[in-house]
Amino acid sequence: MFRTTIFFIALFFVSIANQAISQDISPDRKQAIDSLALEKVRDLSKYISLIGDKKTEFSEANRVIDRAVELFMDGSEVGVSSIYKPEVNYYPVREYLERLMRLNYDKVDIEWYKIQYVSDLEKQPDGTYVGVITVFQKFSGYDKEGNLVYQDVTKKDITVYVKRKETQIGGRLIGFWDVMLGDIRVKETAKP
Repeated sequence: MFRTTIFFIALFFVSIANQAISQDISPDRKQAIDSLALEKVRDLSKYISLIGDKKTEFSEANRVIDRAVELFMDGSEVGVSSIYKPEVNYYPVREYLERLMRLNYDKVDIEWYKIQYVSDLEKQPDGTYVGVITVFQKFSGYDKEGNLVYQDVTKKDITVYVKRKETQIGGRLIGFWDVMLGDIRVKETAKP
C-alpha cells in the first residue's frame, strides 16, 4: 500500500512537470519568440560578415566564431554552394565558419537580406516548436586589385528550434522559451 501511494504521488508530480514543460506558446509570447529568432539570425549575419572580412584580426574572428557557434543546436550543419557546381556540401557549423575565415580572396563581402519566416512554428511531439526562416545571401569575393572574382546569390533556409527550459534563480525554478538555430540548407544558388 505504501509503495502504491508513493508511486501515485510520483506519477502526479511527473504529470504536473510534463504539463509545465509542454506548455503551448501564447500569442504574445510567440511574437516575442519570433522576434528573438529573427534577431539571432541577424546576429549570425553580422558574425558571418565579420568572420569573412579579411580585415578582421585572427583572434577577433575566432572569438566571433565562438559566439556564432553558441547560436546553434549541437550537430547543426551549414550548406555551401557555388554557381559552378551543382552539388551542395554541408559542414558542421564551426568548420563552416573556419573555412569562411580562410577563403582564398583578398576581400570578401557577405550580405544577408530578405530575412523572413516562411513556415510558422509547429509543435513537435516532444514539445519543441520548429520553424524555418529564409534568407538571401549575396557573396562577393575580390582579388588584390579589388576586382570582383566571384559573386553569387544563395537562398537559404534556417531551421529554428524553440524549447521550453528551466533555470534556477534564487532557489526558484523559472521556465523560459529558448531559441536555437539548426541546419542551414541551400535552396538555390544563382548569379546576381
